[in-house]
Amino acid sequence: MDKKRLEQQMEFIVEVDKVKNIFRQTYLADQNRKENDAEHSWHLALMAVLLKEYSEEEVDLSKVILMVLIHDLVEIDAGDTYAYDAAGNIDKREREVKAAKRIFGLLPKDQGMEFRDLWEEFEAYATPEAKFAHLLDNFQPLLLNHASDGKSWVEHQVKKSQIYKRNEHIPETSGEIWEYMQFLIDQHVKLGHIIDDMQKED
Repeated sequence: MDKKRLEQQMEFIVEVDKVKNIFRQTYLADQNRKENDAEHSWHLALMAVLLKEYSEEEVDLSKVILMVLIHDLVEIDAGDTYAYDAAGNIDKREREVKAAKRIFGLLPKDQGMEFRDLWEEFEAYATPEAKFAHLLDNFQPLLLNHASDGKSWVEHQVKKSQIYKRNEHIPETSGEIWEYMQFLIDQHVKLGHIIDDMQKED
């Protein structure tokens, strides 16, 4: 047994427990509290299994699941940056790259490189797996916002144009999921939970 390798793996496992303390802006469906990154990642992994059939391209499900399970580990150091926080997003990449180097660097070299490469693939948003993982990452908070009566949208005064901009690539990944997302967005525009700043096309 390679004792050093096992110790590195154990150190990483204990370190990433901290992701349970990184709270997001999205509320749980029952509005009791905001979700944390660990809960978010678990939810995405389950959604990947359930919604794979709606992907326009064939995806490697095991790769997507690992991708969504590790995609937010960098927030242990970098913190959660709210999707519509313009100022926070300016240096987000710089903070997260630094975090990725440290956190994935705790692992044995081969596993550390695998995780770092997978994280970079997610960030690049170019492969079918990364596109599907991003769809899940964007759809899950929207779904929870719907279930929690738009609580986070109201608190942050979110505009319809912001949601559409953030999700502009979703239609090419899954037309069916995008149609459903639009249906939910329109409901909350009517309820006044989302600010309607977009002109309807004729």
